[in-house]
Amino acid sequence: MDKESGTPQARDSRRAQAGRTARKPDFLLTAFELREVTTFAVAAAAEVLPIYESASPNDARPRRAIEAAQNIVQGASRSKLQRITAFAAHRAAKDAPSRAAHHAAMAAGDAAASVYLHPLADAAQVNHILRAAAHAARATELIRTDVPHAAETSLETARRRATPRLVSVLSRYPTTPEGSHRVAQLMHRLDVALRDSSDIIERQIGEGK
Repeated sequence: MDKESGTPQARDSRRAQAGRTARKPDFLLTAFELREVTTFAVAAAAEVLPIYESASPNDARPRRAIEAAQNIVQGASRSKLQRITAFAAHRAAKDAPSRAAHHAAMAAGDAAASVYLHPLADAAQVNHILRAAAHAARATELIRTDVPHAAETSLETARRRATPRLVSVLSRYPTTPEGSHRVAQLMHRLDVALRDSSDIIERQIGEGK
């Protein structure tokens, strides 16, 4: 340790920085609920994985990210595997040969990153819940240019896939802003649609939850 980093002032500065970054949870988020979020993200990413693998058949990074997320769905504990594979899939997105493949790889990385959802009342946390589905919708829109409203259809599929428990988790966070780019806009639409989903609420009542 150098002299400056060992001074009382330096130690006080580090403690102050830790106090700013170590935020207390704003609400309860159980491991079961986190698995529900990851299940939702994995389903969206898996749907568009073939888009990436058709474009880059020798690159398994997005698939490994989805598999790492699937481990959580099956009851494994969160580990550095999800973080490593999420980063790798996002790097694969940068290497993708097409825009559709880029968004498919991003969806895979976001599925693995979904396990890092934190119980903080911050709209940015909603990325961990919905961004995989938004990237999947964008990938679908770009690859299915022959299908009108392909992104909207993908979002509706995601909305119908959502469980009452997922909507309950989402409702603890602020609504995402619409944003200026397409993925942010799609995520905002899905966010609003899920919060307004009367059929999901009715399903919850019917299940007695």
